[in-house]
Amino acid sequence: MITRTVAVLILAGAATWATDTKAGKATYDQACKSCHGVDGTPSAAIAKMMKVEIKDLKSAEVQGLSNDAMEKVVTEGKGKMMPVKSVSGAALDNVVAYVKTWKN
Repeated sequence: MITRTVAVLILAGAATWATDTKAGKATYDQACKSCHGVDGTPSAAIAKMMKVEIKDLKSAEVQGLSNDAMEKVVTEGKGKMMPVKSVSGAALDNVVAYVKTWKN
């Protein structure tokens, strides 16, 4: 009985950690796509206008970041990238999971 209870608790905990990449894509399309492109390839026009280098989100450098590190960039910004205040909570987890689907 104890083993069954432990298994149920583990499964319940895993459900709360689950991410939704479909929802992450919707968030990405709304909050990230204008600068980072449809597939993580930076917008050359935005980069030129802002006089910045925008990282390719498919790059090994970006894909090598932990989920926490990616979330920190979104919530706190980095360099000239401002924090994306409209993305938090589950939406933040989902968008990071979606970006991680581009890992080679």
